Amino acid sequence: MLERSHLLVVREVERQGSLTAAAEVLNLTQSALSHTVRKLEQHLGTAVWTREGRSMRLTQAGQYLLSLANRQLPQFEHAEARMKQYAQGERGTLRIGMECHPCYQWLLRIVSPYLASWPDVDVDVKQRFQFGGIGALFGFDIDILVTPDPLKKEGLRFVPVFDYEQVLVVPEDHALASAAYVTPEQIASEVLITYPVETDRLDIYTQFLTPANVVPRRHKVIETTDIMMQMVASGRGVAALPRWLAEEYADRMPLAPLKLGRRGIAKKIYLGMRESDRSIDYLAAFVELARGAEGARARMRA
Repeated sequence: MLERSHLLVVREVERQGSLTAAAEVLNLTQSALSHTVRKLEQHLGTAVWTREGRSMRLTQAGQYLLSLANRQLPQFEHAEARMKQYAQGERGTLRIGMECHPCYQWLLRIVSPYLASWPDVDVDVKQRFQFGGIGALFGFDIDILVTPDPLKKEGLRFVPVFDYEQVLVVPEDHALASAAYVTPEQIASEVLITYPVETDRLDIYTQFLTPANVVPRRHKVIETTDIMMQMVASGRGVAALPRWLAEEYADRMPLAPLKLGRRGIAKKIYLGMRESDRSIDYLAAFVELARGAEGARARMRA
């Protein structure tokens, strides 16, 4: 019978590259691990590894087992962590993955009242899942995904949280600053500053520049919104941000947000989660708090 311990061995040998290193991590002697490896291959009736000196390389069968280990082991680890939290009287940890660079500031406004309402639930924000969030949900690495680009997948549920408009941010003394809107052609002579994301995942390209066959004079990438806005304010380029965030920066920096095209670019932020987690009360409460907070914010703006 294939057991969890076998998957642990497959994963760790692949990670460490040798039996010696894997045995140390797994707290086994090398001879004990070698015995486990031989018994596994005998049980399966096929080789899992090929030996290349002291190194181990997975066979096709081994690659299949590694794929299974990468899917199943995180679920075991998540369940064990959850059980430990229950045993200690805690509800759990809400792990939030981010597929939206500028949404971090929005998330901070939600987390504070959430922690106050759920004192026995911790929150952990994982930004390393930018544009890999669907796999992170299926792999139980996160519980909620914040994304502007939901993908319909069986077993997942996406809830719209708020609407926003994507705008172009320019210095307030820019020649376009007083324009009612900008056209793609007007950006052709600009330095466009964006987050470090592939252009086919950037709305400024997919919904504005690319359909018009326009590219900016130069494309720069910057990771942090603060530095990006300072660059724009100093005349080093222009950038695209959600209007709500652009206006927050414009309140304290010499910036002007402009509509992208006559009709603008309308977007939504979604919270994605596993369908099987819908009944978890503290997860559902986070979603409702996020939706309620944005609804109140929209009423205040109206």
